[in-house]
Amino acid sequence: MAGYVDRAEAGRLLAEALVSLPDGGVLVLGIARGGVEVAAEIARARGWLLDVVVPRKVGAPGNPELGLGAIAPGVRVLDEAMLTRLGVDAGYLEREIAAQEAEIERRTRAYRGARPAPDLRGVTAVVVDDGVATGGTALAAIRWARDRGAERVVFAAPVGSQEAIRSLAEEADEIVCLLTPERFFAVGQWFRDFPQTPDERVVELLGEAVP
Repeated sequence: MAGYVDRAEAGRLLAEALVSLPDGGVLVLGIARGGVEVAAEIARARGWLLDVVVPRKVGAPGNPELGLGAIAPGVRVLDEAMLTRLGVDAGYLEREIAAQEAEIERRTRAYRGARPAPDLRGVTAVVVDDGVATGGTALAAIRWARDRGAERVVFAAPVGSQEAIRSLAEEADEIVCLLTPERFFAVGQWFRDFPQTPDERVVELLGEAVP
């Protein structure tokens, strides 16, 4: 089965696939947390600026791994069909969104400290994740970049399900995904080494980035 040694290798290969983008006016936005490791390699290889975007999945009652949608700062992407099918009441939904908003705030403070979110006006934003299963958090991140004024939004990932990539192609100006296998079960299956990325690693990578 074709795949990657780790996120760093995937990032270097993605950097090669993004050669059509200009050298300047590009900001790489890693989706926290694993996407930042991939994004850091892209930014390093191309000499681009690196920052972070923090979307969060909105979990279903009793099954947090089942996504009802996703949020990012100022952005809500909800699966109305799923909400109706599961009969999710408005009270639960608002509580779950509030909990995820609090986690976004915690992570953003940990990653950026006092630095504000980047101004993307006139910028090509390359939103990067380490892989895409359903595409919910990636969609929230793309819309967040658009809302921040990005002139162009490119989404890049080493691997993604065909369904998710088709959906994201309707939102992003360009998609760069190196693998879109027919049989897709989980992102981790396409990496030999795929540990969880801790907050400390995200902070370290952002600190090492081109100023």
